[in-house]
Amino acid sequence: MTTTSASSSVPLELSDEQAFFRDTTRKFLEAEAPLTTVRALHDDPDGFGRDWWRAATSLGWTSLFVPEAHGGGSLSGAPAADATIVAAELGRLVSPGPFLPVNVVAAALTWSGSPAQAEAVLPGLASGASLAAWALAEPGDRWFADAFTTTATVAGGTVTVHGEKAYVEAAGVADHLLVTARGDGGLTQVLVPADAAGVVVTRGRSVDLTRRYGRVRFDGVRLPVDAVVGEPGGASAAVERQLQLALALQCAELVGVAERTLETTIEYGRDRIAFGRPIASFQALKHRMADMAMWLEGAKAVTEALAAAVDGAPIDGAGDQGVDGTRLASVAKAYVGRHCLDIVDDCVQITGGLGVTWEHDIHLYNRRAVVDRAMFGSPELHRLRLLELLDEEGGA
Repeated sequence: MTTTSASSSVPLELSDEQAFFRDTTRKFLEAEAPLTTVRALHDDPDGFGRDWWRAATSLGWTSLFVPEAHGGGSLSGAPAADATIVAAELGRLVSPGPFLPVNVVAAALTWSGSPAQAEAVLPGLASGASLAAWALAEPGDRWFADAFTTTATVAGGTVTVHGEKAYVEAAGVADHLLVTARGDGGLTQVLVPADAAGVVVTRGRSVDLTRRYGRVRFDGVRLPVDAVVGEPGGASAAVERQLQLALALQCAELVGVAERTLETTIEYGRDRIAFGRPIASFQALKHRMADMAMWLEGAKAVTEALAAAVDGAPIDGAGDQGVDGTRLASVAKAYVGRHCLDIVDDCVQITGGLGVTWEHDIHLYNRRAVVDRAMFGSPELHRLRLLELLDEEGGA
């Protein structure tokens, strides 16, 4: 596939600065991480190059949630909206790099971390000198706090972390691990150095060519209490906001994946001749492409709404806005996770036998969409979560 510059990405309307940011990001990816490079990274144990990542961060990819005092700053004052621009472009070329976990950890430290934590970690994340991963989920497809068994116990000036986390993106290359665990009275988050005694990382892969995940076991990891991010037992609202951000970035990437796949399939349909005419002129395929275009616009709209909610959500989760952000995050994942993969699958069918060959690029997009659909909870899991939220609010 080759990229074009005419299409729109989330957010639906960009300022001049955001449009320039999008165009700069796209040109960098086209030049430095084309699909030939993505294919070559299949055998790379990390899935990306550190020099490439440092060059990418120089464009501001990991600075959006970092305060200016630590070398960061957002374009528009709405960092989540700005970050979805990059995420959508990463989807358009199924690009490598730990964009999502680094930004979620940077945001968490900015929102909830101590000044010492921010000063020690944020400059390195912004410059690409260091990497971070969010250890949220646990084995067995457990993404929500009520199912967590990992514990963080504060006593005598220390915090002890014990348990196991799964599906941790960039676990094998991270310098810092933000661990979400159960603590006294609620959730506790701990910033754990990846080389701390008792941390055991098991590297893994995925069907995506460049995404690397892993399991992390914490065998009684003991750290000073100042490794706790925020208040012990008081991280529930912060974790929810981090999850909303992760889902916004993930949905934006899925939009980029689906958008580029549909563009390429329409191009193919105009060039592919059957029965003396382009297959894109057949009424049945016109209807299918119109449906896909409608799904794509809906995915863009709900992703933009979620990013706006993250940028405006109160950190204490109080009031209707916090509740709406929680609900909207699951609405977005349920809709985007389903329909963007449907778009890619339909495009595979329209391209016929060509679309299922290794030589064609469309399977790269199918792989990314499948992984994104599963990470941070499947659409089915989020629909169940929505039912629980409605039941709690008395609307079932």
